[in-house]
Amino acid sequence: MTLTELQRLVNYVTDADGETTAVLVPSAVWAEVLASWPVMESGLHPIDEDEPKAQILADLTEAVRSTKAGETFPVSELWDRVYE
Repeated sequence: MTLTELQRLVNYVTDADGETTAVLVPSAVWAEVLASWPVMESGLHPIDEDEPKAQILADLTEAVRSTKAGETFPVSELWDRVYE
């Protein structure tokens, strides 16, 4: 859900002067926000957060080896793989 979508789904409570004092969030939207919270805290997806450091180091080592060997790909091709 994008920020724009979220802003359209919430209701704003205002005081007599028209100042926003609270926001009412539908429970389904709130559940979705809470479900994404672990990603927001660290900036990493939970699957990446829990990956062992040894595996991260092995992946980086392999990436450096591949790059030195000239095994590179155009960025557009890499993005295509991400969204498969």
